[in-house]
Amino acid sequence: MAIFFAGLVIFLGVHSISIVNVTWRNNMSDKIGDGAWRGLYSLVAIIGFILLIWGYAMARHDSLIIYNPPALLQHLSFILLLPVFPLLIATYFPGRIKAAVKHPMLLAIKIWASAHLLANGELINVILFGSFLCWAVIDRISLKNRPQRAIPGAPPSPLNDTLGTILQRNSVDYSPAQKRAEQYHIDELSIGQQMS
Repeated sequence: MAIFFAGLVIFLGVHSISIVNVTWRNNMSDKIGDGAWRGLYSLVAIIGFILLIWGYAMARHDSLIIYNPPALLQHLSFILLLPVFPLLIATYFPGRIKAAVKHPMLLAIKIWASAHLLANGELINVILFGSFLCWAVIDRISLKNRPQRAIPGAPPSPLNDTLGTILQRNSVDYSPAQKRAEQYHIDELSIGQQMS
């Protein structure tokens, strides 16, 4: 679990620099250059992400079960995940969605994390998705007290919302909740066939 925690701390830590000290972040960017800062930032984030995935893969098989979500919550989590992809697209392809929600990526992360918390009761998942949910809430609150940097992307257009919706319909999010929901139906069918 140490590798998982190291990855989680590094990944969320580097994404929290502006939350904790935006002045230091801006000074470092000015000092070493914006391109070098972005490169260093990306390198640290990638290292954290790799450690996070590696640690999660090792720790999830032995994780304690804190709660067993009912099948209804697993189905609900699948429905909650539907707007996540269009919200992520709206971050870089602004349109009416971005104008309405202001910070679509943070909202997408909050929905994504909440949906997975509803469907996954293992300790490792509660830590992972709970951490992302807390980080997104804290980041959103901090944006009220600091200037938001421009996010590179396409020019604003109402057509961008259509793009996000089309891409979402063509994407496949095969989450653990969906796998479990399918397993639940398979088990239910096999029990029904045995009883008949």
